[in-house]
Amino acid sequence: MEPVVIVGSGLAGYTLARELRKLDSVTPLTILSRDDASFYSKPMLSNALASGKSAAQIASVSAQQMAAQLGANIIADIEVEAIDTASRTLRAGGAAIRYSKLVLALGADPIELPLEGDGASEVMRVNDLAAYARFRAAIEGKKTVALLGAGLIGCEFANDLATAGYSVRVVDLAPRPLGRLLPEAAAQRVQLALAAIGVVWHLGTTARAVSRTASGLRVELADGTAFAADAVLSAIGLRPRTQLAQCAGLKVQRGIVTDRLLQTSATDVYALGDCAEVDGQSLPYVLPLMQAARALAKTLAGTATPVVYPAMPVVVKTPAMPVVVCPPPAFPGSWKLQQEAGGIEARFEDQNGKLLGFALVGAATARKQALTKVAPPLIG
Repeated sequence: MEPVVIVGSGLAGYTLARELRKLDSVTPLTILSRDDASFYSKPMLSNALASGKSAAQIASVSAQQMAAQLGANIIADIEVEAIDTASRTLRAGGAAIRYSKLVLALGADPIELPLEGDGASEVMRVNDLAAYARFRAAIEGKKTVALLGAGLIGCEFANDLATAGYSVRVVDLAPRPLGRLLPEAAAQRVQLALAAIGVVWHLGTTARAVSRTASGLRVELADGTAFAADAVLSAIGLRPRTQLAQCAGLKVQRGIVTDRLLQTSATDVYALGDCAEVDGQSLPYVLPLMQAARALAKTLAGTATPVVYPAMPVVVKTPAMPVVVCPPPAFPGSWKLQQEAGGIEARFEDQNGKLLGFALVGAATARKQALTKVAPPLIG
């Protein structure tokens, strides 16, 4: 019997493997990983500095332990070079690996901002455990970090770095942080709260160049501002890894296109997690990943199960000003705000007053469960 093969040992790949093993303990399972295949939760990377966690402490289970738990063949430090869907074969590490069903849990790559200057190559990105280890080592004993990006990950890193005692400057072309998730008043609360713990904002502009100096780096912005930094971290967003799928002839748009069964345009080939575009939606968050993994496990075990996405609020890890947001779909509507001293409740409603999504800031996050119950599903 040919194995089910999962390409990727991130949260998506391992969650699927665990869910599958709850339903099927017999089918051979192979997991291919481009890194050491240890298990860790990627969302922890943006809030582990203040608690002093090393990469080794974040990696809770080794590849050998995962293999024993899952009854799986886990091959670490291997790159998949090609997929032949006609022969149901992968080429990886110079060898051919056959599959009965294939799941692509490839993740996403950091978007790189084009920068001038001889220090541009020094800009760091934290998208996996090894990158976190390098970043942590680079800022050990240092004082100032420039952070490019004021989205969800950028704000989480800004809060974490400031809490850990670093001087943080955040640069973003948007006029406010979390601009794609929050209405203006709610975003301002986050901006002010992070400023209160020492974060300096450079909004409405972008980094133009990073240059080396005798003492570190110099960051030059498009508006003419320049400042020194010991390290520069880029967190301007992620792009789904689609090249492998595209080269194999699979349909690709923003991500690897799948239906609600998570099946791609090729028979018995599925996609899951950050690399996937499910029924037209790309949702790079943990809760959609969990929903998709449970559904796909049932499908792989023999019961075709379309994924259902209920309302799934996203928790932004900014303790200085807690945020919960249930992003509204791309439908016409407007924000209705209820402001109070301790927080903001923002409801995104259509013209008839129907709730489509919500954002909660500060003390208003206590109403997460109540609003989640009445928010519409993303995919019903």
